[in-house]
Amino acid sequence: MLSVDELTDKLIDLSFAEDIGDGDHTTLCCIPEDAMGKSRLLIKEDGILAGVEVAKEVFRRFDPEMQIEVLMQDGTRVKKGDVAMVVTGRIRSLLQTERLMLNIMQRMSGIATMTDKYVRRLEGTNTRVLDTRKTTPGMRMLEKQAVKIGGGCNHRIGLFDMILLKDNHVDFSGGISNAINRCHEYLKNKGLDLKIEIEVRSFDELQQVIDCGGVNRIMLDNFSVEDTRKAVEIVGGRYETESSGGITFDTIRDYAECGVDFISVGALTHSVKGLDMSFKAC
Repeated sequence: MLSVDELTDKLIDLSFAEDIGDGDHTTLCCIPEDAMGKSRLLIKEDGILAGVEVAKEVFRRFDPEMQIEVLMQDGTRVKKGDVAMVVTGRIRSLLQTERLMLNIMQRMSGIATMTDKYVRRLEGTNTRVLDTRKTTPGMRMLEKQAVKIGGGCNHRIGLFDMILLKDNHVDFSGGISNAINRCHEYLKNKGLDLKIEIEVRSFDELQQVIDCGGVNRIMLDNFSVEDTRKAVEIVGGRYETESSGGITFDTIRDYAECGVDFISVGALTHSVKGLDMSFKAC
């Protein structure tokens, strides 16, 4: 499995390939090769800054001679008018790295800002906000980093680091007990030690999981607030609990006050708005 750094490197290489192609002809035609300059990253909207470390890698991979002065670190609560960094180097390099750096930082900062909003909504409870696999293809590691920068928690990274028996797995397996038993047999045969979570859609399925046992966490899928409260009481702390499905910013605190350990929110990554910023000559 590729490391986070290796995946980031591949993303940067692919992004430059699709953006620059056989050359940035606009820049090459009007900017002398040896012309030097300086640009600043200007924040144009209040939020949580994220992607600084990735931006530094974008600059370094394209042109190691670029000088980066970081004025604000990842996780900083920024406001309109702040300058997050200043970069000095060849003007050609500044222009050719601008869009990729902004694409990454705007999206990561938007995710961190959205996550922070949800986390603050749950202040005073013991419930933690989780992300999902509803991420931009190729950018999952960066988007999940942004969730952590914003104060949230990562669920599983992919299909490889946790067992999550969802409704389709249960149905195709022929029921709750079949799915759980086959899971344990598989883990034993493969010599794997992975946490097991299972999704339930009703109180009947919840009881089946409790009767069968052998899981670490139970996901309450599309339960109402009232049913969630009842389900948490039934579980009685024997397993971690997670609420998922149709939970909005307006309703998330109601679910948290039911006592669930986690609430997963796909909106952190699948429909987030980028934080407005620009990279201008100075």
